Amino acid sequence: MKFAKIAFPVFILTVIGLLIFPVGDQKNDENMIQMNKSSEIQIKEALMNQDVSKTNELCRIQCTRHFTQSLKNLNNNFKDKKEILSKMKENHSNVVQVIWMDQSKTGKTVKIGNLNENLKNKVLPLISEGKKVIKENKLFQSETFQVGKNKYFVLAIPSKEKNSALFGVIKQDFLNQIAIEQRKNLRIVPYPSDKRYGIKSVDSNTLQDVKVDHPEENVGTSHYHLKEIVVKFKNQPTQSDLRQIQSDIQATSMKKLGYTYVFSSSTLDAEQMMSYFNKWNVEYTEPHYLYMTNETTQRSTENEPNDVLYDPYQWNLPNIDTLKGWDLSKGSDQITVAVIDTGVDIKHPDLQGKLLEGANFVEEETQPLDDVGHGTHVAGIISATVDNSEGIAGMSWYNKIMPIKVLDSTGAGSTYAVAQGVIWATDQGAKVINMSLGNYAETQFLHDAIKYAYDKDVVLIAATGNDNTNQPGYPAAYPEVIAVSATDESSNKANFSNYGDYLDVMAPGVSIASTYPDNQYAALSGTSMASPHVSALAAMIRSLNPTLKNVEVMEIIRNTAVDLGDAGKDSYYGFGLIHVENALENAGGNQSVQVNKKKSWFQRLIESLYPNKTPSTVR
Repeated sequence: MKFAKIAFPVFILTVIGLLIFPVGDQKNDENMIQMNKSSEIQIKEALMNQDVSKTNELCRIQCTRHFTQSLKNLNNNFKDKKEILSKMKENHSNVVQVIWMDQSKTGKTVKIGNLNENLKNKVLPLISEGKKVIKENKLFQSETFQVGKNKYFVLAIPSKEKNSALFGVIKQDFLNQIAIEQRKNLRIVPYPSDKRYGIKSVDSNTLQDVKVDHPEENVGTSHYHLKEIVVKFKNQPTQSDLRQIQSDIQATSMKKLGYTYVFSSSTLDAEQMMSYFNKWNVEYTEPHYLYMTNETTQRSTENEPNDVLYDPYQWNLPNIDTLKGWDLSKGSDQITVAVIDTGVDIKHPDLQGKLLEGANFVEEETQPLDDVGHGTHVAGIISATVDNSEGIAGMSWYNKIMPIKVLDSTGAGSTYAVAQGVIWATDQGAKVINMSLGNYAETQFLHDAIKYAYDKDVVLIAATGNDNTNQPGYPAAYPEVIAVSATDESSNKANFSNYGDYLDVMAPGVSIASTYPDNQYAALSGTSMASPHVSALAAMIRSLNPTLKNVEVMEIIRNTAVDLGDAGKDSYYGFGLIHVENALENAGGNQSVQVNKKKSWFQRLIESLYPNKTPSTVR
């Protein structure tokens, strides 16, 4: 009995000791690393599925709203209903078929759109089920179903007068696109492929080749064009020099930006060209890297927007006290935010009147149209129209967006295109530049463009990346740029979010609802989604006080952030979570605002366990 009394505490202490100071050989350590990798992928997969699920909900809410309004128009208009339905289907590309049914004794039906046999066999039983539901004057929505490679659902809306109903067969293919893009953005899959566009994967520090076969191997790797090189000459080469160079390397193209050139060769790879340029008077040579996409407080009733998706989905705005900040500034159309990304859907109804003329550096002479969805989502976070009873509310009411396309349909783009975008936006008068993109390679070429914008008084903001690593990502890690990582709804670091000494501030970045191409809305996660929150705040600060220099704006954003993690600036949270009201009060000259108030780890734990008890502002 005495032995048992002693043995039990010893056993407990041993277990605790093993937990704190685990022992094991290198093989066990490697196994643990593999388990951690597997666990992280599973967490990211769960987050991706959450984003797809919430996007499905956003789609259904918007479709229900549009169908309800259309049914009202049909009942109030005794003209040709076929014409009205045809226009409705034309304006909503995801509507495959729409049916108006008269529920009175006449039983008239007007149908627009045809279904193939397989789809019809799936839809007809659901329409029959919908008819039963709407007889009780209730809304009907079927579960999402798949026919072939496509996803659909059936919607039925009864009129209030019970004399008619509107049915729709709605395609949801963009849910697949959300899953595909989020797998890349969150680095759930190795991206990009080593064979795509003749590029190589390399360790960003050593430039040694790396084979990327597993998503976690993306950490610290960068990608560059196999047969392209960036060169900056100390002195401008003569035309004769350039002809000689092109002949020597058998150049297929030569692009110039300032004193910097991008050469492509038909025979030499990047390493061979870098060696060749050693004999020329150059400041630096480097590979031509690719950049890739990186996506609860009490509310102020006075500023509560009526946007239909705001209340149920936009936790992000009250989380950083945006609504209280609107009492001080709602932005200004005189301050432009350049979104350097995949382009923007210029026809999206929630972005109308908010977009300026932009530029396309992927396919020049064409509009910066978004063929991915990433840039449209970023633009909406900043400046989707507020209080228009449509979709979401942007952070800014009035700041304009300058869409600049530098990333192609795969979500990747060259250093040259990104640098072009930064310089062009600066020359066109952008006062804030958002870069929800990145790479682990520190390139002097892009840094020169960043310095150019910074010297012209532009505030530059960039996402840190989604690999949960402390390795610096660029352009976020350049000293002229505000580096932004992501928090979740409980103001904790998002599990995918990068961190490190270069990190400046945090912003919401988990399941953020925003605009998406083809009149859609999507919920996406990533530091790409966190960065535009900070860009919008910078624009609102400059709108309130245009006399502030970019350095002052950056300091206000850092100094007014709500301290998280260890006291003061730390590598996991930087200066903390941005706070719109604090920042705008400070920008307006109110120096009495108290910032960086710290909560204990115990308080934050209780608040995460009991979110309804969370006070109005975590400061």
